[in-house]
Formats: sequence, C-alpha cells, structure tokens
Amino acid sequence: MNILLVDDEAIDLEWLRRRVAGSDLALNVVGTAGSGFSALKLLETEQVDIILSDIRMPIMTGMEFARKAKELQPQVQIVFISGHEDFGYAKEALQINAAGYLLKPVDDRELYDMLRSLCEKVGKEREQHRSVAEALSLVNRELLLRWFNEPAQDQAKLQHIHDFLAPLLAFGTAAAIIEADDLEWKLPKEEERRACLSRISRFIEAFASERGAGTFIAGYDSRFVLLANVEEERFASLLEELIGAVRRSFPVTITVGIGMYAKELGRLHESYRQAQAALSAKWLLGKNRLINDGSKSSPKAAFAPRIEETVEKMLEAILDYDLVTIDDCLIELFNRSVAMSRKQDVYDLIVRVTSKLHADLLQQSENLYELLKWESHQPAVLYHFETMGDVLSWLRRRFFELSELLYAKKRKQSRKLVGEIVNYVDEKLEHRVTLKEVAARFAFTPNYLGHLFKEETGTLFSDFLNERRMNRVCELLADPTLKIYEIAERVGYKNIIYFNRQFKQSTGMTPGEYRKKHNI
Repeated sequence: MNILLVDDEAIDLEWLRRRVAGSDLALNVVGTAGSGFSALKLLETEQVDIILSDIRMPIMTGMEFARKAKELQPQVQIVFISGHEDFGYAKEALQINAAGYLLKPVDDRELYDMLRSLCEKVGKEREQHRSVAEALSLVNRELLLRWFNEPAQDQAKLQHIHDFLAPLLAFGTAAAIIEADDLEWKLPKEEERRACLSRISRFIEAFASERGAGTFIAGYDSRFVLLANVEEERFASLLEELIGAVRRSFPVTITVGIGMYAKELGRLHESYRQAQAALSAKWLLGKNRLINDGSKSSPKAAFAPRIEETVEKMLEAILDYDLVTIDDCLIELFNRSVAMSRKQDVYDLIVRVTSKLHADLLQQSENLYELLKWESHQPAVLYHFETMGDVLSWLRRRFFELSELLYAKKRKQSRKLVGEIVNYVDEKLEHRVTLKEVAARFAFTPNYLGHLFKEETGTLFSDFLNERRMNRVCELLADPTLKIYEIAERVGYKNIIYFNRQFKQSTGMTPGEYRKKHNI
C-alpha cells in the first residue's frame, strides 16, 4: 500500500517518514514532498493510496493541494496534520472528504491507529473490487455480454448478474467500450489482426488491474468492455491515459465510448447502451479518443425534452418516408435549439442527434452509418461549411437518403409479401377464400393486410379477389364439358343468380353470352 508524505518543514517531514517506516504496517513510502507542487508531480506518475499532509504550507496550502490531488486520484485517502486546533480548517477538511485530522505534536499511537484504520479501509475497497473480477471469472462472461446487448432487460437474469456486480454498483460504476481502430487496412492479414487484438486485450487487462481502473471483459470482434472501479473523473483520466499508452505501444489506436455512472443494474444496462451510441459517433468525432455519449443523463449533456421529442418525431418521419416532416424537424432542431453564434454548438448537436438516431435504429436492427456509408473523414466536411444553411442542406440530403433507403427496403419486403399473397390466393381460388383467411395465413389482422395490399398494389383486396375469380371463371368456361353451375361452385359461389350478376358486372355479359361470343 503506497503512502505519500507532504510537509514544508524538513524536520517534521523526516519525523513522519521514520514513524511510517518504523510501523508494523505494510506501507511503502513512494515519496516525500516539501510542497504541494512537488507532491502533485509525484501523483502524476505514482499510484498513491494514502497521503499525510501538513495543512499550512506556503504558496499552495494543504487544502489547495488536497483538492488537486483528489482530481488526479479521486480514491486517495488524505489525512491532514496541523499545529492549530482551528475549527475552520476542520470544517474545510470535511468538505473535501478528508479521511482524518491530526494535531501536532502527533502522538505515535494516534498516528498508527489512524494509519491502521485507513489501511483496513483501502484493503476492504480493494477486496470488494477484486471480488467482482473473481465472480466474473467463475461465471460465464458471455452471459453478461449478452445481457448488455439485449434491447430489453431479461428479468430472469437480473438477480444472477446483480449478485456478482453488487460491489461495483455499491460505489457507482460506468460501462466503457473500447474499440481497436483501422484493423482491416493496417493489418490486412487475419492472423496479424488476431495476434494484435490478443496483445491489446492483455495490455488493457494489465493496465486496468495495475491502475485500479476497472473490471475488464473481453468483448466481441475488436471491442472490449471496462466497468469502472473508480470515481467518474478518475475513470475518464485513466481512459485517456490508456488511449495514449496503446497508441505508443501498438500499430493501431483505440477509441473509447463511455456511458453514465450508475448504482442500479438497470441504469448500468443503459450506461452500456450509451457507451455503444457514443462509440458509434467515432465517424464524426474521429478516432484515438474518448467519447462521452451525447444523450447521457446529466444536466449538462441530457437532451432537453423538446429536442428529444423532435428527434423521436424525426425518426418516425424517416421510417414513414415523410420528407416534409424530416425537413420541419431539422429546421426546428437547428434553428431554435442551437446558439448560432458558435459552430461548435451546431457540431455538438449533430453528434447528439445522429448518436440518438443510430441508437434507436439499432433497436430495429438497422445501422445508420452502414446504410449511409458514412466515413470518418466527414467531420472535415462539416467544418468547411460556412453557413447554417449549408449544414442544414447537408443533413437534409443525408436524412432524405436514409429515409429513401429504408423505404426501398420496406417496399421490397412488401412486394415480396404481396407476391406470396397472390400465389396463395391463386392456389385457393377453387375454395372459398376470404381476406380474414389470408390475413390469418400471413399472421396479420385483416384491416392491416387490406391496408398493406391497397398501398402496394393500388387495388382493394376484394376487387383483386373478384378479378382473380372472374379470370378463373373465364378459363373454366373455355371447357365445354363443365356446366355453368359447376363452375360457380368451383370458384366459391353457392348462389347461381349472384354468380351470374357478378360475372356480368365484371365482363358486361352473362356466362352463357360469354360462351356464345367465344363459340364455346
């Protein structure tokens, strides 16, 4: 367990060092510092568990140092030492969550009791974090990954998963998804890609373990998952550090998408979905970086209700091929919801909108970026636009194109379905076939199937069925051995008078007149 000692008085600092070194505790003095500035430099390179710091130091006080130390390593335990029994200091120490407060001259027993208590606390936290990794090593990690990737949560799995994630959720955790960049073109041979991914996987796992960053899970393809073990600010800092370390060590880089912090299992599921959406924005924001999800549930990043409502309305319009409504939604989003004074505001909103559209389309098994073949060079295109009108025009073309592609896929599916319906009706013509029967055969309601058929063919199903029957009647009338009442029965008519009326209405003549005209 690592401890850092900070005091501007050299004698006091040496006294502290000797007392800590002479204790029976498993403490390693990673450094001593005569000022807050020197101590912060040490914290940038060393992982520290406990800090003993004087509270009154020149230039940078102990309180100022402690605040900056917490920014670098949020989990560190800080004990202040002061020669003044000042309530103001004690109150300020409480505000920054100091672990203890000792008065000079420090009694050895008091110091050792304080250090022993902190060692136990740090050890217990480490043990809790280790228990997650141990639990995950005993269960099928595939189960957790499948649960993360399910659109809806499977209640049957929740309790089982909650049991081994409980230590993480107790402190708060977030999902981060790590993706290797440019594997296909940088490493064209499959064996090279596999070997590189294997090395990256071991590297990330070792980094997470050594730095206490999080619980590592090998994911699918070129992706890995990290569940945070530390506070939010520290986790983001460690991920940035990891990105730099991979860049320096491998021929490829990594991009990381991160979701919100959660203390409930359901919210962790949402955190993973947000990390997916964030990582999907790599095409726009660029690779080799950390991306926070734009729809994250925090006051700063969350969609305003009106924006989210507009995006959902635009998604419906895209699916319905309603180009006018798509245009209206874009105008509403970018003319009213964005401060036009800064291009970055427009850029950020584009990321938020496309991330949400992509995440929602994924739930319908569609991929926004694959459909439109968007590539990572396009952010440069955005920044070349000089006016808001240019940006809107570009987005309008992209979303119209998306709507048209989805509409074409839907029409293709509808045409295939109508073809199957026509074949089914032709096969059943000599029986009494109805819209209700056909709808049941294809698992639709009669109303929906009738609407779908009319939309695709421009003909009412009843008119289509009658036309098909009359065509079949004409074929049967060509056989002079068949009597007219026999033909009527074969195509589903029980009433010969009604049959004659329907045939005349369709052809302008009775069945008998039809035979005379055609010399049958």
